[in-house]
Amino acid sequence: MPEYISNQPLAGVIIPAGGIGSRIGHPQPKQFLPLAGLPIIVRTCRAFLELDAICWVVVAAPIDHYQATIDLLYLHLHRQETDRLLFTPGGATRQDSVLAGLNRLPANISLVLVHDAARPLVDRATILRCLEGVVQYGAVIAAVPVQDTLKLVSRVAVIEKTVDRSDLWQAQTPQGARRELLERAFISAARQQFVGTDEASLLEAAGIPVRIVEGSARNLKITRPADLQVAAALLQEEPLMKIGHGFDAHRLVEGRKLILGGVTIPYELGLDGHSDADVVAHALIDALLGALGAGDIGRHFPDTDPQYRGIDSLLLLAQVQQLAEAQQYQLGNADLTIVCQRPRLAPYLSEMQANLSRCCRVSPSAINIKATTTEKMGYTGRGEGIAAHAVVLLRSEYGSK
Repeated sequence: MPEYISNQPLAGVIIPAGGIGSRIGHPQPKQFLPLAGLPIIVRTCRAFLELDAICWVVVAAPIDHYQATIDLLYLHLHRQETDRLLFTPGGATRQDSVLAGLNRLPANISLVLVHDAARPLVDRATILRCLEGVVQYGAVIAAVPVQDTLKLVSRVAVIEKTVDRSDLWQAQTPQGARRELLERAFISAARQQFVGTDEASLLEAAGIPVRIVEGSARNLKITRPADLQVAAALLQEEPLMKIGHGFDAHRLVEGRKLILGGVTIPYELGLDGHSDADVVAHALIDALLGALGAGDIGRHFPDTDPQYRGIDSLLLLAQVQQLAEAQQYQLGNADLTIVCQRPRLAPYLSEMQANLSRCCRVSPSAINIKATTTEKMGYTGRGEGIAAHAVVLLRSEYGSK
């Protein structure tokens, strides 16, 4: 998979919420039930609205509770979140609701994810894996390997055989596809009068290959009262957070480009180093590695290794981000300070912010960058070099939201 996606096609999410959830034994739809202080559907929508990669979230609401669904989400979500919400009446089946949501998505949306309203614990990493999978393969489904032994049982509850589980996976959501593939699957289903249990079955019936991407054991679907209790217990876990600090400095020399935060800045001098000598990216890398307890940039990308000569430091940052995700950590926020007498950096800070946030797969608002001088004191003040400091907060994907 790509380390990070640049120029990614626009993505939207459909949340079919048209059911009433009779198995949970409650008079109102289960997606309205409170979970650790917030309605289930609010938590589900927020999981996607927190990602800048998602342009629109369409909620296919139950017809009898259509306005109530809108009111509930507008009550609990922030303005910047509701600005990306769309609504449509749900249908008699999940398939009808998803088709209504697909028709509601703006025409410029080319990547489509579908996610159960009753899966409020979906994590950022799973969503991003699905998006990347759609870009790479065309159609994907989040799933986890079946862990328990499976038995084929007769109608009189007698075991007929043990089922080989080595190739069996438990389907989850998000399920996603390029828009044109999903639309083709719906046209094929209408022609064949086929009703699928999920989007993957629709795509399969249309002869469109669907790939598996890694889901999460926490991404449970709330179906019965006991599921609510499990989800509430998971949300009450203490969030594990880690702090890291990074620092880097390089000498300014002639004959090199000045690259800071992935931005090439016009200047007569550039920073000297084995890579592109991007002190901003290096300081952030060291801060992330420090929070993970994983050493420093020199251990992972030694300046004695020719493969890193002149390398774009944003590629190194993306690799460290992958390391953090492998340990189930996500960047909460980062604060960076660049110490530089000349040139003036203010015009370039927003572009640096965009580059770093893309690599770390967070909103640009999670990355703060400041530039300061030392009033002509020291090596930075004399224009001999540039330094950068970074402080990061990592949060566990298994912590509460």
